[in-house]
Amino acid sequence: MDKAKKEYIVYLLTGSNIGNKKENLYHAKHLVDKHCGNVSNHSPIYQTAAWGLTNQPSFYNQALQLHTFLEPENLMQTLLNIEEMLGRVRKEKMGPRIIDIDILLIENYTSNTNLLQVPHIALPFRKFALIPLADIAATVLHPILKITIAELLTKCKDDLDVQKI
Repeated sequence: MDKAKKEYIVYLLTGSNIGNKKENLYHAKHLVDKHCGNVSNHSPIYQTAAWGLTNQPSFYNQALQLHTFLEPENLMQTLLNIEEMLGRVRKEKMGPRIIDIDILLIENYTSNTNLLQVPHIALPFRKFALIPLADIAATVLHPILKITIAELLTKCKDDLDVQKI
């Protein structure tokens, strides 16, 4: 008897600050839906100044809820392939990019490998990720901190301006 595949509920953050940012996010969402599973919900798009390496154009970000049967490491590799399909070239850490697709959370799953760190290690510290995520997953618990995304957002000390567009 075949072992039934597990369905994961995954929360992603897409981001873009090169080219037509809104179109880039649209294409990323479409390709994630096509290659990874079912994008069942998404946040509005937000504009944020660059975080970390600040001398670059502002970002558009959007959170996605994905239902997938891909195992987490396979999902991460598929997302990296989608970034490449959309023209992502990794030149400098935190540098400008046509698309970025991060896994923020996978239900209660945790991982700390070279390929996959889940929940995203910086999630509690970045409003540009927490605000869109709270739009679609406010009551979801962070699997390590054991508090909701809404609570994480209220505790976040990041003062970066995040504006819905």
